[in-house]
Amino acid sequence: MRARLAQRQAPDERTRLAYIDTIPRAQSPLTDLEVLQILFLAAVAAVVLYQLYATLGRRVGRLPEDAPATAQPGPAPVDPNFRSEGLTALKTRQPDFDPTKFLAGARSAYEQIVKAYAEGDRETLKPLLAPEVMSNFEQAMAARETAGRTEKVEFLTPPRLDLEKIDMIGDIAHAVVRILAEVRTRTKDERGEGVDDRRTAELWTFEREVKSANPNWLLSFVAAAEA
Repeated sequence: MRARLAQRQAPDERTRLAYIDTIPRAQSPLTDLEVLQILFLAAVAAVVLYQLYATLGRRVGRLPEDAPATAQPGPAPVDPNFRSEGLTALKTRQPDFDPTKFLAGARSAYEQIVKAYAEGDRETLKPLLAPEVMSNFEQAMAARETAGRTEKVEFLTPPRLDLEKIDMIGDIAHAVVRILAEVRTRTKDERGEGVDDRRTAELWTFEREVKSANPNWLLSFVAAAEA
């Protein structure tokens, strides 16, 4: 029998699964060339499978489950070594600012935004996003709807949030939060349903005008965090 590398399309057409197929033929001793071909194909299959693993998810930085087992669901405590001139400046302008309460609010906003974006819930998103971010989200949601695709998101573990830094630029406070999460996305279109489990590491920047009577912070920027 002779081995060959083949690919199959997964149901959601997102990934191609590699496997070693066999072709029957009359039995005969393997030549050195055939042995080398088999070893080469096995090596290629190993590379493809590794890429598949990398696509479906890997550990990135600290994971939500890396928090102490005794910790209760909620925002991670602020690092006692956290120092920021911006934090001092913010507390000068807003003495009642509490980093722990802020992280609790950021967690709630994060979960609402992720789910609302997946469901195309614009009414929930508008009061949580800065205008430019809302515009970007609107374009992506409209493109998804035009393609006839729907999405649902669920969190596999409670997200972990850490306050990275705070900056004051004029009257605007910018708070950068590192977010680690494990999510499951269910996507449906005319081809059927696809399920994607992944781990994410992102930096979300929330901003607020300290002079404003509105106490809410708005999401103004999202960036991938380094693993």
